[in-house]
Amino acid sequence: MDRRRLLTLLAAGTAAALTGCTQAQGDPLDTGSAGGTQPPGTTPRLLPARPTGPKTPIAPGTTITGLPGNGNAMALTVDDGASPEVVGAYIEFAKRTGARFTFFVTAYYDSWSLHKDALRPLVDSGQIQLGNHTWNHPDLTTLSASAVSSQLDQAKTFLRNTFGVDGTPFYRPPFGRHNGTVDKVAGDLGYTVPTMWYGSISDSGLITEDYLMECARKYFTPQTIVIGHANHPPVTHCFDQLVEIIRERNLAMVTLNDVLALSH
Repeated sequence: MDRRRLLTLLAAGTAAALTGCTQAQGDPLDTGSAGGTQPPGTTPRLLPARPTGPKTPIAPGTTITGLPGNGNAMALTVDDGASPEVVGAYIEFAKRTGARFTFFVTAYYDSWSLHKDALRPLVDSGQIQLGNHTWNHPDLTTLSASAVSSQLDQAKTFLRNTFGVDGTPFYRPPFGRHNGTVDKVAGDLGYTVPTMWYGSISDSGLITEDYLMECARKYFTPQTIVIGHANHPPVTHCFDQLVEIIRERNLAMVTLNDVLALSH
């Protein structure tokens, strides 16, 4: 078994993803595994416009689980990238609908290099934001400070060299696990905002489309940060249904940079 396959299997956590729709920071569903198929394109559907007002300042060192204030924004954040097909499908989804979201990139996966030419223009325009999700998705709380630094710095270098951004100040620790030491090391690299979530579509492992939609209906609400994963094909078959929920609830899909600004 090659190293990539071994890491993928160790990160899978499929059983956890089947236990229920979870909502809190530290949700153990933030894992990775491979697979996926890209669906055929469908008719573009317009989404509610993103907010254009002033951004909300956040202090360095603040752990966020949702979007502050009142409004109709929703940040769909997509982790990992174990499946090139699913990453590609998300990119096409963004192109045909105008959807805005934040990828938390696990830089070890080939998906990001394979799709860099299609993804780079969306990153340059700000429609898709990239954040740091480490090099190969370990539990950072089990590592030495130097190993934590290496994980984040390798991913930072990859993001900068491939997409011209480094993802600062937002980082998402794998499995939602971080502590004071991890946050200090991350902050020294410019990642001063640990980014958790409130709701999950629970697709880090392989789940049914019906279950994924159940979770989406529960957590697609105003001012939430929702976590998804670019690992398995069911989400790619649900894009139009997700759009319908967003439209019916008049939710504005935003990147974190659309609505948040680091205070000094």
